[in-house]
Amino acid sequence: MEESARPAAGETNTEFIRTSCKSTTYPNLCFSSLSSRSNAIGVSPQLLAHESLTVSLETAQSTSAMMLKLAYSQGMAPREVGAMRDCVEELSDAVSGIKKSLGEMKELRGKDFDLKMNDIQTWVSAALTDEDTCTEGFAGKVMNGKVKTVVREKILEVAHMTSNALALINSLAALHG
Repeated sequence: MEESARPAAGETNTEFIRTSCKSTTYPNLCFSSLSSRSNAIGVSPQLLAHESLTVSLETAQSTSAMMLKLAYSQGMAPREVGAMRDCVEELSDAVSGIKKSLGEMKELRGKDFDLKMNDIQTWVSAALTDEDTCTEGFAGKVMNGKVKTVVREKILEVAHMTSNALALINSLAALHG
């Protein structure tokens, strides 16, 4: 079990978030996306995991909305529009998995903890796969230029947020195990 997963005596909410984020792949993004929510998180690993999922959900939803607008804007080639729509569909699946996970997080206690945690880990992993699949649509020469760059950056941000959420969920599972 990682030392960073348990709050130290007297550790502030912000220090707890910073320490916990060290177990993620993208610790700077983790901290910057969660530090403003330190009052809601306190020093609770469960609330930290919940808030990281919430941030991932919000980012996925706003990215999906941006992509829908772009897909219906003028001047995009049919292949570009197709890649955008496919990506929006993948993001929709990811959003669905994250929402299910957030619902299950609220029920995460008692004798069913391990089963529920397993479900959450599975759904968040699947959401990450959906996001990765989306980025593949923008590989190669399907798209060029500014739109590709903007979309790819936003999708990577969503994937990095979800990756961080999964790491914090895995830390929470390890605390319980």
